[in-house]
Amino acid sequence: MVEAYCVKCRKKTAMKNPKETMMKNGRPAVKGTCPKCSSGIFRIGKM
Repeated sequence: MVEAYCVKCRKKTAMKNPKETMMKNGRPAVKGTCPKCSSGIFRIGKM
């Protein structure tokens, strides 16, 4: 379970459908959606 900050809800929430991605500079990141408001959330770092 990956937690990230949702800007819309203004809370740390558990990510729904987290997927590992790579940023342009080569750093790992995790992309997913907020389970409450369905907006996209992003976290820098490994899963």
